[in-house]
This record gives sequence, C-alpha cells and structure tokens, in this order.
Amino acid sequence: MADASPRTDTSTDDTDEKNQRFERGQTNAIVASDSSDRSKDKTDQKTLRRLAQNREAARKSRLRKKAYVQQLESSRLKLTQLEQELQRARQQGIFISSSGDQSHSMSGNGALAFDVEYARWLEEHNRQINELRAAVNSHAGDTELRTIVDNVTAHFDDIFRLKGIAAKADVFHVLSGMWKTPAERCFLWIGGFRSSELLKLLANQLEPLTEQQFMGIHNLQQSSQQAEDALSQGMEALQQSLAETLTNGSPGPSGSSGNVANYMGQMAMAMGKLGTLEGFVRQADNLRQQTLQQMHRILTTRQSARALLAINDYFSRLRALSSLWLARPRE
Repeated sequence: MADASPRTDTSTDDTDEKNQRFERGQTNAIVASDSSDRSKDKTDQKTLRRLAQNREAARKSRLRKKAYVQQLESSRLKLTQLEQELQRARQQGIFISSSGDQSHSMSGNGALAFDVEYARWLEEHNRQINELRAAVNSHAGDTELRTIVDNVTAHFDDIFRLKGIAAKADVFHVLSGMWKTPAERCFLWIGGFRSSELLKLLANQLEPLTEQQFMGIHNLQQSSQQAEDALSQGMEALQQSLAETLTNGSPGPSGSSGNVANYMGQMAMAMGKLGTLEGFVRQADNLRQQTLQQMHRILTTRQSARALLAINDYFSRLRALSSLWLARPRE
C-alpha cells in the first residue's frame, strides 16, 4: 500500500500532461484553420476583384464595338445620301456629255460636274474589273481575256479625257484631289498617281518576268521617274514665280490711280501664270496614260490582267482605309 501512492501520482501527472498537449494541439489546429480561412478569404477577394475587372473591361469593349458599328452605319448612310445626291444631279442634267466636243459641255458647277462623272466612271470601272477578275479566275482564253483587258485600258483613257475637260473648268479642283478619298489624296501628285511608284508596287505582282520584260519595266520606271521630276521642278518654278509676282510692285497711296494700275498689272500677270497649271495637269495625265499603255505592250495578256487587278486592289484598299479612318472610334 505504501508503494502504490507514488505510482498513482505519476500516472496522474502523465494524464495531465497528455491533456495539456492535446489542448495545445487543438488550439494550434484552430489557429491554423483560422489562418487558412483568412488566406482563402484573401484569395477569394482577389478572384472577385479580378472577375469584376474582367467584366468591366468586357463591358467597355462591348461599348466601344457598339460605337464603332454605329459610326460605320452612319458612314454608310452618308455614302448612300451622297449617291442619291449624285443621282439627282444626273437627272437635273449637271453632267458631262459622253459624246461629241465636250470642251464646253459642262453646265453649272464644273467641280460638281466632274465629281458626278467620276462617280459614274468609277462605277463602270468596278464592273469591268469584276468581269476581268472572273475571267482570270476561270482561266478564260487569251482572246476573251485580251478583249476585257483592252476595254479596261480604254476606260482609263476616259478618265484622263474627263480630267482634261475638268481642268479647263476648275484646275484647282483637279489639283486638290477633292474628288478622291482622304487616303488617296495623301499620295496625290499633280492630280493623280505617280506612274513610277505604281510600277514599283507592281514589280512583285508581275513575277515571273523574262529578262527582257524585267528590263522593259525597269526602263519604263526610270523614264517615268525622270519625267515626274521634270514636271515637279516645273511646278516648283511656277509657284516661286507666282509668289514673286504677287509680292513685287511698289506700294502707292491708297486708292491712287497708280496703285490700282499696279495691282491690276500684278493680277493680270498672276492670272497668266496660273493658266499654265492646266498644262501641267495635262502633261501629268499624258505621262500616266503612256505608262499604262507601254506597260500593256511589255507584258503578256495575262500579266496585263494581273497588273490591272493589282492596281485596282491598291486603290480600293486606299478607299477602304479612308472609310475606316473616318468611321474610327473617337475617345
């Protein structure tokens, strides 16, 4: 009995220590659980914030897309209205006659008359290009393909003829290129395209070329470049001469007869120099026309067809780029 008491006390102490360890384990588990819950809550909050940000970004994207679509639709409606106005102008007789001597056939506003005729020319040009593309894709025979190519080339002659008439009525309208889209005007040179630059763009489209064809295209590009440089220098000289004419002259007393005579003399000289602008437009268009004709002679019929399609695609993309630019979303 005396030996049993110490063992009992030891057993009791062991039991208490085990209970304490168990309680500490439970406490640690609870703390760890709380920490895990807090970490999970933080993760959930980050996820929720991210989802909210994604939803907001998606909402803004939908709004921008909706605005862009609305602007495209607005541009389409404006284009439709313009076409209707052009149609009304045709019905009212404000157009260039398609036959006979046209030097005096413009009625009303010369610029409007030319814009109407250009729209008509472009419509017919697109129809011919579609016919040419269908013939190329269906591997039409050389005879049929040559007929279509000749028609497209001849149709280019029409626009050069119409521009010559328009330059007599309003040379500044032709030079400004307001009858073209904004992107086309960005590359305008004396009322049209640069033949040398167009030949550079076509180089990759026309391969494979024979050595003789390659040299022919290269020489044509070089000669076109030289002619363009000469015309550009002439335009610069004209502008300089015109500026000097308008700034020269001795100022006299206001309203004096001498001052009025001097002013009228300056204006007469300036008007005479402006008259040469029409000649520059005509020479530039002659260069463009001759370049297309010589290119046609250098290439085979199928190569000429591909070249005409490439030229049309280039200008079509410029017009499409203008439409997209005007309809772009604005913040």
